[in-house]
Amino acid sequence: MKQIITHVTHYRYTAPVTYSIQTLRLTPRDDEHQRVLRWHIEAPGALERQVDAYGNITHTLTLNRPHTDIELRVVGQVVVGALARGALGGEDSRLPVHAYCVQTALTQADDTIQAFTRHALPDGLNTPDDALALARAICDRVAYEPGMTDVTTAANQVLAMGHGVCQDHAHLFLACARGLGVPARYVSGYLYTTAEHAASHAWADIWLPGAGWTSVDITNRQFASECHCRLAVARDYDSASPVRGVRNGGGDESMAVTVQVQTAAQQ
Repeated sequence: MKQIITHVTHYRYTAPVTYSIQTLRLTPRDDEHQRVLRWHIEAPGALERQVDAYGNITHTLTLNRPHTDIELRVVGQVVVGALARGALGGEDSRLPVHAYCVQTALTQADDTIQAFTRHALPDGLNTPDDALALARAICDRVAYEPGMTDVTTAANQVLAMGHGVCQDHAHLFLACARGLGVPARYVSGYLYTTAEHAASHAWADIWLPGAGWTSVDITNRQFASECHCRLAVARDYDSASPVRGVRNGGGDESMAVTVQVQTAAQQ
């Protein structure tokens, strides 16, 4: 599937920012099943390109002059191939698989999460079908409801609240898998869909014996497919977020994001 993607992020500040630095993970990964045809990031300054420890393409934007807003505009085309039951092919794997067994502040498997996992998967997490069963159990327990959580909400809080978004579903999935000692990682990216809220999306990859990395869209209770364009992978949102930065000054911050994903047939 050829996806045509437009992604605009606009930060506004109530007072001048004297210095800011942003890390942008806004360029799709070069994986076996997806290929970038063209891609352009428009930013209010020079961008320094790197590849991070997870194999993600990143850009650093540094602004040393006073500013009261930052607009980042991305436009591009990506061809994404079909995935058989979510199975991923070759990729830029810079870390050993078991690096993704490490729990983080957002994906700690406490007693409540471990009990939930045992109930959802009494025979363990061994196959792609088990991964789908876990996704279904998470969605049954945690209803999709925007505005109830934020980027600091940890997996155990999500389970207790029973509400969240795709990011929260992914973190809970990672906590359950890692609690069983199964490697799993967070994925940020785009989803082609007719559902308005889901163009910017998050899901998870899990490493299974005999299957390798298998990609699962927890929120939609399905394997990832040619509808999913991958931007970044990491242990959790903190290291895979599309835009992350620090600043001096600026007062209060507001952010507006618009994402549009179309197919070539729609053009």
